[in-house]
Amino acid sequence: MTAPAQPHRHRLLQAGPLLPALEQALVARYAVQRLSDEADPQAFLAAHGADFDGYVTSAVMGLDAARLAQLPKLRVVSSFGVGLDRIDLAAAVARGVQVGFTPGVLDDCVADLAFALLLDTMRRVSAADRFVRRGAWPAGPFGLSRRVSGARLGLVGFGRIGQTIARRASGFDMAVRYHSRRPVEGSACPHEPSLHALAAWADVLVVITAGGAATRHLIDRAVLDALGPEGFLVNVSRGSVVDEAALVEALQTGRIAGAGLDVFADEPQVPEALRALDSVVLTPHVASATRETRQAMADRVIDNLEAFFRDGQVRFSALS
Repeated sequence: MTAPAQPHRHRLLQAGPLLPALEQALVARYAVQRLSDEADPQAFLAAHGADFDGYVTSAVMGLDAARLAQLPKLRVVSSFGVGLDRIDLAAAVARGVQVGFTPGVLDDCVADLAFALLLDTMRRVSAADRFVRRGAWPAGPFGLSRRVSGARLGLVGFGRIGQTIARRASGFDMAVRYHSRRPVEGSACPHEPSLHALAAWADVLVVITAGGAATRHLIDRAVLDALGPEGFLVNVSRGSVVDEAALVEALQTGRIAGAGLDVFADEPQVPEALRALDSVVLTPHVASATRETRQAMADRVIDNLEAFFRDGQVRFSALS
């Protein structure tokens, strides 16, 4: 275990590895202990959990109620990411712990990757690349793909990122509709109250809704059947939102045409059945993984901590 921190510095517990530039910025400002470096994290928390007033985590690592209970003097959580399904917000509210996250700076890059997956899946770019590389072209032409321009795009979720994807679609003259719990005021895109109706209408369904219990397996067998054998699915939200077993079956049996997936049910494990399908494009949860966006996210983690320790309020609250 590390030596005691200097008493005048706020003590932060860091859940695990983060962006190196962010780790350097944290160490420069605070007394930081990385929990994942401890040989016995539970014993460490039992002995030192009361020493920390701040906790730094990510959308992937989160913070559950059991861990929160081991940090009795915790006052603030700063999370690297926008996903909140792995942070127990109700437990934080009950304790009066503020939770900061990093909204607004991921929108463009996540939208870009969503559109990259849409283009790749519908135009079969990766499949065509594999076709050329394995020397199959001399034996005959590559098969036809699906036109993107003028296609119907259905968005499941219409927050900042969903609206950014819709703007990208305008450059391809796509018709756009969206499904969400309630219509978004001022949007020119039609709101579709029925997810099944949206799937039946769409040529491609892009999933960009929040994760968590409320949206678990929102995209199920019935939605996939509504999307149909000419339809495509793109998921850049959370793996839990899609019933992965139902998706594999739909792809294997040709009940949908293809899928572009950046997220999976049990990351980093990706089912062999998905990896074996030529109609699927797979990326390793990298929608926000550009240098510019990750640095902007890191800056917001620091902004949240500095604002809290200076003014008593995180700058970007997940609880508002």
